[in-house]
Amino acid sequence: MTEAMKTGAIKVRGVHRRFQLGDQTVHALNDINLDITQGEYISVMGPSGSGKSTLLNMLGLLDVPDEGEYWLAGEDTVPMSEEARAGYRRDHIGFVFQSYHLVPRLSARENMELPMVLAGIPPAERRKRLAPVIQRLGLTERADHKPEQLSGGQRQRVAIGRAIIMQAPLLLADEPTGNLDTHSGADVVELLEELNAQGVTLMVVTHDMALGQRAKRRLRMVDGAIVSDDTFAISSSEEPAL
Repeated sequence: MTEAMKTGAIKVRGVHRRFQLGDQTVHALNDINLDITQGEYISVMGPSGSGKSTLLNMLGLLDVPDEGEYWLAGEDTVPMSEEARAGYRRDHIGFVFQSYHLVPRLSARENMELPMVLAGIPPAERRKRLAPVIQRLGLTERADHKPEQLSGGQRQRVAIGRAIIMQAPLLLADEPTGNLDTHSGADVVELLEELNAQGVTLMVVTHDMALGQRAKRRLRMVDGAIVSDDTFAISSSEEPAL
């Protein structure tokens, strides 16, 4: 997969995802149809249990729909083997989670480096890629610290570094400010939006109305369905404060 072929463009057609809870069938995703072009900034909002995280997991190739098609970067991902999906996920998608999901025994630097290690990238190239990312994230003085020695905001920055180190064109963020104080949360949002301004497709799942309203495109989900899909023209001076 060449860099030129990597894209965060998405096409979803007729996707359903069902789960069985006892004798009840839960329709977590109900006939989802979605087109996302490279570089969009999308928020996904809705009540708990509306299907937001299920949608994010499906788009992140962590889950497979029961019906329908999901095309990412021109490839139908649904028929892929698990091994092929893992490779495609590594090349195309970065994840940022509310709970960071860092490896406790690894330093900040090693956590960010991990995707490159798994991809077999040589140490010299890993160091070359890491240096500017660590500097941009403001972690130069903390790069050799373990997660337990970092603040919540610093841990989330490490998670973002890990998400972008493979230069993935699609960034999926699930409640990225949920565990952060106001100041740290604003710093993280600024960083995510800076990446979007550089051309990364950014999708943010959030319960935070102020964060959701910063996105130019806003999806609202209820009972597994997208009930609204609106696009707004927003200038930087009109962006809601966090």
